[in-house]
Amino acid sequence: MEPPLFADLALSRRLEAAEGYACAQFALVRRRLFPESASEAVRIAGADVVYDGVDSPTTQTFGLGMHQEATPDALAAIERFFSERGSSTQHEISPFVGISTLRLLCDRGYRPMEISNVLYLATQSADPPRVGGPPSGVDVRLIGPAEATLWTEVSTRGWTHEHPELRDFLDQTGALLTAREGMACFLALLDGIPAAAGALSIYQGIALLAGASTVPEHRSRGLQAALLQARIAYAREHDCDLAMMVCEAGSNSQRNSERQLFRIAYTRIKWQKTL
Repeated sequence: MEPPLFADLALSRRLEAAEGYACAQFALVRRRLFPESASEAVRIAGADVVYDGVDSPTTQTFGLGMHQEATPDALAAIERFFSERGSSTQHEISPFVGISTLRLLCDRGYRPMEISNVLYLATQSADPPRVGGPPSGVDVRLIGPAEATLWTEVSTRGWTHEHPELRDFLDQTGALLTAREGMACFLALLDGIPAAAGALSIYQGIALLAGASTVPEHRSRGLQAALLQARIAYAREHDCDLAMMVCEAGSNSQRNSERQLFRIAYTRIKWQKTL
């Protein structure tokens, strides 16, 4: 029997590292294919520091204070990195960093701007996820290289319904999919019509489930649950011991993942310091 898995600092370090790696690699691929984007990723004081455009949701740090102490000098270096690129500084902060890091952020003028839940599933556990069959008329499949543009069209339609400012950013995504090592992208079809998209990135035994969206006219049809099930199965087949998701606290995405037996590891806050 495997030892129990606790939501603690060790788990948080793994989960934050997986997300940081995925976002850093995505920015570096974008810079290689689209040099004008000026995307960049560096590591400062053990944190992944990612710039992928001023309006990008991944322009921030990951893992600050998790492996090295967050010091005023480290924060100053990170702030210079973002200010030189015309961006505010944002940090996703795990609660396991402790009070000292939070006090330091407050002292430097940071304010909370977003709350999210980090969820995980032990994919190889004795109690597998509730896979069941997809709803009638729903089919999920892994895309091939020639379908990157189709995947992007579906994903963009789903995301820009609520976030129209991300259209230009998302329109570049198709070319990045086949270039990004370790990325697997899935389409969900409803009666043969592409209606939802989702992605998965693997890093050191963790499958990060991200990029899930459904076009507005096909929502509430079980497409995201089917995408989630397919990606969990893919993670198990590729020897990932953990799958993770990051969701807005209390969102439909969180409820869908909890139905598949994901557990909330911790609630984290994104902090922002304006220019």
